Amino acid sequence: MRIRTAAPIALAAATALAGSLLATAAPATAAAHQGGLHFGLVQYDGPGKDDRSNKSLNAEWVNIHNNGKKKVQLKGFKVKDNTGYTYTFGSYTIGAGKTVKLRTGKGKNVAGTVYWNRGSYVWNNTGDKARLIKPNGKLQDSCSWKKSTPANQGKKNCH
Repeated sequence: MRIRTAAPIALAAATALAGSLLATAAPATAAAHQGGLHFGLVQYDGPGKDDRSNKSLNAEWVNIHNNGKKKVQLKGFKVKDNTGYTYTFGSYTIGAGKTVKLRTGKGKNVAGTVYWNRGSYVWNNTGDKARLIKPNGKLQDSCSWKKSTPANQGKKNCH
């Protein structure tokens, strides 16, 4: 009789242990989408011909997403590529759950979009790495990609 009562108890204990192990593993799975401030979608090879027109330059961009619960002041944050081209944010607040698009070319900064104001491309179509650096110099996030192909259309989802 003890065997019969021990088996259900052992089964219940094993089930509880497995459930707690799964519950412990759940946050690692949930961490696939980054929290806080991070790169989202990157269009490193804008559609069309690279003719250095402002339209073509602005077709190249990176999105920075605030997945946190509070707004973040981006003043002093930097975006850098492998070559060392650097964009430094002026006063810009990104709200919780919001995204700001950093376009390579020239334009007027508005809510949700800022401009690097460059006359040449930043992101290499053959592969590059974007870095988001805090004002204190520490790396906040990075995202790298390989060559632009018809399949990826020069885009990378960095989430």
